[in-house]
Amino acid sequence: MSRYEKLFARLEAKNEGAFVPFMTIGDPTVEDSFKVLSALIDGGADALELGIPFSDPGADGPTIQQSDRRALNSGANTVNCFEVIKKVRAKYPDTPIGLLMYVNLVFAPGIDTFFKLCAESGVDSVLIPDVPLQMIEMEPVWQDEAKKNGVDLVMLAPPNADDETLSKIAKNCHGYIYLLSRAGVTGVEKEAGKPISHIVKFLKENGAPPALLGFGISKPEHVKQAIADGADGAISGSALVKIVSEHLGDIDATYEALKKFVSEMKAATKR
Repeated sequence: MSRYEKLFARLEAKNEGAFVPFMTIGDPTVEDSFKVLSALIDGGADALELGIPFSDPGADGPTIQQSDRRALNSGANTVNCFEVIKKVRAKYPDTPIGLLMYVNLVFAPGIDTFFKLCAESGVDSVLIPDVPLQMIEMEPVWQDEAKKNGVDLVMLAPPNADDETLSKIAKNCHGYIYLLSRAGVTGVEKEAGKPISHIVKFLKENGAPPALLGFGISKPEHVKQAIADGADGAISGSALVKIVSEHLGDIDATYEALKKFVSEMKAATKR
């Protein structure tokens, strides 16, 4: 079983949903990134979703864009980001680690080399928001290289997707599905929006992996509602990145604030 399969089986046995925080690797600095990510797991995160900083993160709102800039200014790059992941994997061998990153960063080393780096670093999944479903279907190299290296390809499921699209997502997505609560970009400026229970039901009926709700998840009540609507858990990013921005220069305060926030969000996953 993969780490995701073990995680969701364990949570189901405890009648809990998953809480998955997002963080940009290298924010606030490459040196402090390991302690930041440790705070998330120490606070009770079930899995991590990590971003490798990029100059033009098109799916992200202003809060995460600023996080990318801080990381890039601190010298973060694909090579040292994978080194941080290796340290996290060594300390937390059972926690699933996913990457959310942009296709230029995959093309730079080459698709095959990129997925080898993922395998060597202990990455469990990759979500590339600017690679459309049609490309995944038409170009087998994506699934082939991911599978060869034991990496799950995660996909976004938009709230306005029709049944045909959702069926294809269910077929091609592995690990978990990132279910969008609304259209647009990430951010705490807009809360989770559209009802998702019918989408979750359709995905489950079509054999999809567990669905985690993201975009606008910033409070424990958002997590509770996501799980009440049938999602298997929730993802929060901008709210955590905001905490980092509020404690710049004090990594110990950053660690404690992140740990507290994650603990409160995780507590809301109990059904």
